[in-house]
Amino acid sequence: MTLRKMTFRKVTGLSALPFLVGTTAFGVQKDEFLRTYKGTPYHDSRVHGGAQKIPGKVLCAYYDLGGEGIAYHDSDAKNNGSGALNPADGSYLNEFRIHEGVDISYTKFKLPQVIDDNPFSKVLPEVNLLYVGWTEPGEWFNVTVDVAEAGNYAADLLYTSNRGGTISVDVNGEPGSPLNIVSTFDAADPVAWRQWHHWNVAKGITRLKLNKGKNLLTVHILTEGNMNLAWFDFKRVG
Repeated sequence: MTLRKMTFRKVTGLSALPFLVGTTAFGVQKDEFLRTYKGTPYHDSRVHGGAQKIPGKVLCAYYDLGGEGIAYHDSDAKNNGSGALNPADGSYLNEFRIHEGVDISYTKFKLPQVIDDNPFSKVLPEVNLLYVGWTEPGEWFNVTVDVAEAGNYAADLLYTSNRGGTISVDVNGEPGSPLNIVSTFDAADPVAWRQWHHWNVAKGITRLKLNKGKNLLTVHILTEGNMNLAWFDFKRVG
């Protein structure tokens, strides 16, 4: 996929005004930004409703409800994981968010064809862990979080990356800096498709200043894509 040079982007989830890359919402304050945002925290019959908690793990697959252009942007409307790679058989994991464009799958262990419990991962992920995959440059998703205490937070990221690349994490509409994703490609693996299943943790990949209470994080795929993003684990620092 060719990455197009974009001069403008709008702050995610706000439809009224376009915003220049690198600006901070034209002076819109945090309360106004969050008041205007139309997405809501993810919930279902198995997942407790409400914003994801910080400190703690923020799961990417639990991105906000609200749909295309509000809670996320994806390059196509099809979920390439739920209902496609993972058959629509009525099970929770195989059909997770099946009708949304963000591509979702989950870690699979102890199968005849070894997948996520392979020996080429740097870190063994949790079994049946939902993650965002099939990522492409220009895609993004929003996650509403509830921060216990204002301050600086560092986050580790559980991921795979066939090519490397960059992502960013916005806070309440303020664009974040590019974050380098190190490739997890391993030429020793004889199974070509398993390059997308070599898991690693990027320690302290981002450091964010967060306000107490509700904050909106926007994860952008900037370059390369071909990453699987499972969770950010936030800890207070400083």
